Amino acid sequence: MTTNVINHRATTKAHRMGCIEPCAKFKQPFTTPVISTTSRKFRTFDTISSLGDTHAMRPAIANINIENLRHNYRLLSNRAGPAKIMAVVKANAYGHGLALVSSTLFDEGCRHFSVTDANEGMELRELLPEAESIVLLSGIFDADDAQLACNHTLTPTITNSHQLKLLHAAGFGGSVWIKINTGMQRLGADNPDQLMDQCRANSINVAGIMSHLACADTPEHPLNRAQAEEFSTLCQQLDPELPTSLLNSAGLVALPDQTHDFIRPGLALYGTEPVATEPLGVRPVMQLTGQVMHVREIAKGVSLSYGASFTASDDMKIAVISLGYGDGLPRILSNCGQVFAQDNFFPIVGRICMDYCLIDCTMNPLKPGDMVEFWGNSLPVSTVSDLAGTIPYELFTGVGKRVCRRAI
Repeated sequence: MTTNVINHRATTKAHRMGCIEPCAKFKQPFTTPVISTTSRKFRTFDTISSLGDTHAMRPAIANINIENLRHNYRLLSNRAGPAKIMAVVKANAYGHGLALVSSTLFDEGCRHFSVTDANEGMELRELLPEAESIVLLSGIFDADDAQLACNHTLTPTITNSHQLKLLHAAGFGGSVWIKINTGMQRLGADNPDQLMDQCRANSINVAGIMSHLACADTPEHPLNRAQAEEFSTLCQQLDPELPTSLLNSAGLVALPDQTHDFIRPGLALYGTEPVATEPLGVRPVMQLTGQVMHVREIAKGVSLSYGASFTASDDMKIAVISLGYGDGLPRILSNCGQVFAQDNFFPIVGRICMDYCLIDCTMNPLKPGDMVEFWGNSLPVSTVSDLAGTIPYELFTGVGKRVCRRAI
C-alpha cells in the first residue's frame, strides 16, 4: 500500500497569528495525514513526506468514501437542475480533508468552491489552480487578507464598505459576491445598493448576490418563504442580470423552487441528510474508526477510568480503543455512547480520555487489532450527534489533525 502525506505551506500571517505550529523534525507545519488506499492517483496527492506503512501510525482513522462523495455530488447536481454547484469545503471540508474532497469534486466537474477566509482560500487555490472561483464566505478581515485575495484570485463575499476599502487599497481587480441580510441577522449588507455603487466606482466586478436561510432545516418555517421573497425582490432592485445564490443543503429540501443560479451544499455533500424527515438519498462519506489496543478482564466491583464513574456490576471484559476526545470523540458520550464492530454494538464505559476510550466487550469478544466504528456506515453520525446533544457539523469539524483521513 502506498502512503502519501500532504503538508500544506503555512502562510506568514498564519505563523504570526499562532495558527500553525511548525514540526521541529521537518521544519514544516504539522498537518493532517492523508492516506490514499485507492489505485487512482489524485492530482493533489504528490508525496512530500512518507510515513512508511500505515501500521506505524496511530490507528485513529477517518475512512473517506470517495464513491459516496461522488454519488452525493451527482445527486445534488441533479436536484439543482440548471443551477451550478458551489461546493462548501470550509473547515477542512467539514473535517473530511480538503485535498481529498476538493480533488474528487473537481474531477466530477465542480468548478466553484467556497471556504471561510483567505487562508483557506489560498490553500484551496494551491490545490486547485484551475477552479473557476473560490468564494470567501466570511469575506476579508484585514489588509493581509486583501492581498491574499489579489495574489490567489479569490472571490470575497462583501457585507460592508470597509472590506471594499481594503480590497481597493490592495489593488484588487477581481470579483466579489455581495451578501445581503434577508432575515438571518448575521452577516449581510443592510445597504447593498451602496456597495454596488462602491464596486462600480472602484472597478470591482460583482460576481453575484447571495443570502442565507435561517431555518432551512425546518422546511415548514414561515421565515424560509419570507426570506426567499425578500431576496428575490432585492435582487431585482439591485441588478436583475446578476447571478444569485440562496440555498444551502437544507434549503434544497425546504425551497426546491428557489435554486437560482448557484446552490451552496455543504452537509449533504458529506452524506448527512439535512432534513431527516425528507431524505435526499445521500450516502455517508466519513467513517470514524479506532483500533482495539488491549483487552482487559475486570472483576465485579472494580471501577474504570478517570473519576471511577463506572463500576462493574459483574465480571466483564473491556477493550481499550485508540481514540479519545483529543481526536474529536465528544467526552459527553462517556458511559452513554456506543461503537460498532463485527455486526454488534458495544457500549462506551467509563470516562472518555484524551487518547482512549473503553468499551464493554463481554458479550461479544474483541481482540487487539480489531477496528471499531464511532460513526459512519453502521452508526449514523446524526444518531451520535443526537446522543451528544449537538449536530453532525460539530462532530465532523471536531475530528482532529492527528486523525488520518484515508481514501477508500
